[in-house]
Amino acid sequence: MDFDQIIDRRQTDSAKWRLYPQDVLPMWLADMDFKAPQPVIQALHERVEHGIFGYGSLPDGLKEAIFQHLVHFFDWSVDTEDINFVCGVVTGFVHAIYSLTEPGDRVLIQTPIYPPILRAPLATGRQPVHNPLILQDNGKYEIDFDDFEAKVASGVKLFILCNPHNPVGRVFTREELTKMAEICLKYNVFICSDEIHSDLVYSGKKHVPIASLSPEIAQACVTYFAPSKTFNIAGLTTSVAVAENPTIKDKLCQTFSMLLGHPNILGLHAARAAYLEGRPWLEQVMAYLEENRDFLAEYVNKYLPCIYMWAPEGTFLGWLDCRQMDVESPHTFFLEKAKVGFNDGISFGEDGKDFLRINFGCPRSTLEEGLSRMKTALERR
Repeated sequence: MDFDQIIDRRQTDSAKWRLYPQDVLPMWLADMDFKAPQPVIQALHERVEHGIFGYGSLPDGLKEAIFQHLVHFFDWSVDTEDINFVCGVVTGFVHAIYSLTEPGDRVLIQTPIYPPILRAPLATGRQPVHNPLILQDNGKYEIDFDDFEAKVASGVKLFILCNPHNPVGRVFTREELTKMAEICLKYNVFICSDEIHSDLVYSGKKHVPIASLSPEIAQACVTYFAPSKTFNIAGLTTSVAVAENPTIKDKLCQTFSMLLGHPNILGLHAARAAYLEGRPWLEQVMAYLEENRDFLAEYVNKYLPCIYMWAPEGTFLGWLDCRQMDVESPHTFFLEKAKVGFNDGISFGEDGKDFLRINFGCPRSTLEEGLSRMKTALERR
């Protein structure tokens, strides 16, 4: 696969490439500028050629392909009966909030955090409770466990975990996950785990599904992941939910038809092809992304004064610390002066103020162009 290939997305329906004017380079929305794996494209061609797109059911072998994926990458063995499908991970965790809590209940999140998670408690009539991650001097974020337990003990009913974490790029260790899970068990708190970036982890790190830690912890969890980020098929809105506790499954099923629609048939066929035949592509793209990550971190810390970036352990998203820039809004500054569009850190919560999220899931030349524009804008200040 040629990940250096520039593919014109401005002439398509790409949300990423159509938000900003033509002269702005978009480096914000979390999809990659790479073609999906050829087996996925071929599977879609074959299904489209059939020509009839009525109500569908699960393609044969899809759950088994997901089972094998989980075993291979995470040594996590689940009953295929515990695997279900939703129209996106965001839809999934909002559904979990509705199903596992009551209006007014307290929901714990770890900030700064992916904006839909940040908004989800209030949007569903629940009370958000924040456990801010602690930013170390080296740019790495750690969990404040004293605050975490105090917040859980305050009457929290559900904890939304994001691992690998978006936007700070942490891949939480087995020890960190175990400690969080044991605290949740102690206070009878459900765990809703967003693991959409679980396949996108770099050398020296390993993703551990929190539900895989022990049978007892699994009984408190519902886990969401997807082929969307992994294989760059987010627009097909097909995600996976795993719940092993019969009570949780029942609660989710009771509101499923009212709140959710089934993933579309093209998305399901693409998911099967991705999990069955996408592994070689994934290995290649991860090697490319790791080189991009290293280049990005080195460039930012060497050539962009007043900005610092810690190299993320997972995801294809960098978290730029611009607090020393001394401008009212780093996002506005780079949009206007460099013509580069990022995610504004404030959208990830108050503790994201003066940060930017950059998407490095793109050809190296695109990344170089964006960084060059930033460097020039800073030099002209």
